[in-house]
Amino acid sequence: MAMHQRTGDGTEGIDEWKKRAPYRVHEPNEHFKVRYEASCHCGKVKYQLSREEPLDSKLCHCTTCQTQHAAPFQWAAIFHKDDINFTHGHHDLEWYDPTSKSTEHRLPCKVRCSYCHSPIMDEGRNMILLFPSLVHLKNEQDRANFKPRLHMFYGQRVMDIPDGLPKWTGLNQESDLIEDSPPDMVRDLERKREKEREERFQKGEHK
Repeated sequence: MAMHQRTGDGTEGIDEWKKRAPYRVHEPNEHFKVRYEASCHCGKVKYQLSREEPLDSKLCHCTTCQTQHAAPFQWAAIFHKDDINFTHGHHDLEWYDPTSKSTEHRLPCKVRCSYCHSPIMDEGRNMILLFPSLVHLKNEQDRANFKPRLHMFYGQRVMDIPDGLPKWTGLNQESDLIEDSPPDMVRDLERKREKEREERFQKGEHK
């Protein structure tokens, strides 16, 4: 990647991104307990994770994820930016902003290995979304920690997955639950939204 492509909005100088999470390398004397290790397909990019269980684990069916991964959906696990430590190859990553279709480092963006082009993560403004298929999960407990907890943008799906997990038409908590979502979750969501409507009505907000 050309050097000018590494200077996007919010980047202070060409090399500033190397000093900030998630790209800043943790020094040996820092408190970073390695829980998992992961790598891209070719092995040029390697990283470690310190958090035992992701903050969340989702299956996203939006058309952007379908296109970017050439798959029916994206499996993503959410972590803090300080939860990751690159041990090799992170200076050779490439970025892509699907909104502006730019290869500059603009958040949120897609991050890939510049050699084999394996998707490494989605870098957001506050969090990162990592792909569990790259993580070396050694046992049943590891796999259970990364198990998907819900579907989002299921309204854009290209295939049905009747697994009983919550299925949101768009963003989770901000859209509707459909298909075989757990009935108790659907009822709780309806009660919550009815309560919110009543509160808005009492305040004179009729929309």
